[in-house]
Amino acid sequence: MRGIASERRRFGYRRIGLMLEREGIVMNHKKLRRLYSEEGLSVKRRRGRKRATGIRAPIDTPSKPNERWSLDFLSDVFEPGRRFRILAVIDDCTRECLGLIADTSLSGARVTRELDKLIRLYGQPQTIVRDNGSELTSREMLDWQNRTGVNWHYIAPGKPAQNAFVESFNGRLRDELLNETVFASLADARRRLSIWRYDYNNIRPHSALNGQSPAIARRALELLDGSAPDALAKPKHMSYSAARLT
Repeated sequence: MRGIASERRRFGYRRIGLMLEREGIVMNHKKLRRLYSEEGLSVKRRRGRKRATGIRAPIDTPSKPNERWSLDFLSDVFEPGRRFRILAVIDDCTRECLGLIADTSLSGARVTRELDKLIRLYGQPQTIVRDNGSELTSREMLDWQNRTGVNWHYIAPGKPAQNAFVESFNGRLRDELLNETVFASLADARRRLSIWRYDYNNIRPHSALNGQSPAIARRALELLDGSAPDALAKPKHMSYSAARLT
């Protein structure tokens, strides 16, 4: 358990328990939590900014892959202090990260080219959700929308909760990689983002997918032609059978 926790410092005891189960180590969740605390592995919470309160309504989840994509921009800095930007694209149904494109500048024309590449790999989405950034409201984006026929949905200004799926993903990316890493160059940032994206899609357990990875969720849903399999139904309780930790 300590080995997994040292490699994944931002994982809590529940997600570490799922990783241990994959290795055949299964135990009661109360025992796992006690050992996790005794080893001093608790994740320290980072203090967030104050947020406005108000009425919040749940966002519907698509039932099949490519029904809805979400995209957003993040920014970070190289070790010398130069800033770069990251375009994140996810599938709201499978939570799969379809792309993490990093560069010092990401224009509207560049975004359309990257979306064309993703469509060739994964298929065309019905809807794309995004904010009102200048890159996403440019003439190039309007021409791309008319050419592809993809339905574009703009969130209300100052309402990131309306794009909650990618905002949640951004939090994971920043917490587990960007805040933990000093990038030496753009090439280094792209390499580390690629490694993290592979791990996120293929290895990292996702609570909304019953502990499975997004890549497995996509394959299962595609095999069932868009119908959610019983294996992905979220259980009422998370429990671990009693076993000895080795």
